[in-house]
Amino acid sequence: MNYKMLVLDLDDTLLSDDHCISERNKEMLLKAQEKGVYVVLASGRPTPAIMQYAEQLHLKKYGSFIISFNGAVITDVRHQNCIFEQSLSREQIHSLHDFSLANNVDIITYTSDSIISESTSKYIDVEVELTQMKFNKVDSFKAAVTQPAVKCILLQDPDYLKQVSVKLKQEKPNESVAISKPFFLEVMPQGIDKAASIARLAEKLNIKQEEIIAVGNAENDLSMVEYAGLGVWVDNVCEELRARANAIVASNNNDGVAEVVEKYILN
Repeated sequence: MNYKMLVLDLDDTLLSDDHCISERNKEMLLKAQEKGVYVVLASGRPTPAIMQYAEQLHLKKYGSFIISFNGAVITDVRHQNCIFEQSLSREQIHSLHDFSLANNVDIITYTSDSIISESTSKYIDVEVELTQMKFNKVDSFKAAVTQPAVKCILLQDPDYLKQVSVKLKQEKPNESVAISKPFFLEVMPQGIDKAASIARLAEKLNIKQEEIIAVGNAENDLSMVEYAGLGVWVDNVCEELRARANAIVASNNNDGVAEVVEKYILN
């Protein structure tokens, strides 16, 4: 198969545990782009928190794209403009806040430059560190959130958050819900996930579904891994997802993405 698009999750997939792109991964991804393959970064991160990796991989030069907020936003890197965006309404966000209080979990959402929450926690600290966005602790979440936002995250200990995820999916069938990191339960508008935005982008670029490779490691990557012509997990995927892909490569700390490029694109 002549693959034309390689879609990569960032955290715990392309990035090693120190949040870096290894030299081998970078070398292989530049070779893939030189061959004419679109390298698309698809992450739950906000768009600004992905840009440094887009720059390292020269996505602007090769005319590629970023899918951020778990599919809620698609950005054309070359022209630095948003070509798709869908948001949660203010009312939906306020309702999620009520749910968070009722179920004893923290909640965050986003403005253009800040993360907003009423609370602080070690898990919120992880998101602030990953995104390098300003953290705005507010007295009233609802008073602070007056506009739509692309997503919310509910945060709590992993075992408890799994239980909350089941309940949230039952109570909010009109929203898209997925766990990214074990302590991040991400909530997006209905119909929004990584696969849906890959399909939008593929249609724009006239690329067939079977010509796409998607690589991930977590539940929020499952839609794109099952959608792609070749769906791949890195070896650090959680056990319950391992069988739901076409292939498994080395872990994020052992250049699994480079292995994908060598096996399926350069070979």
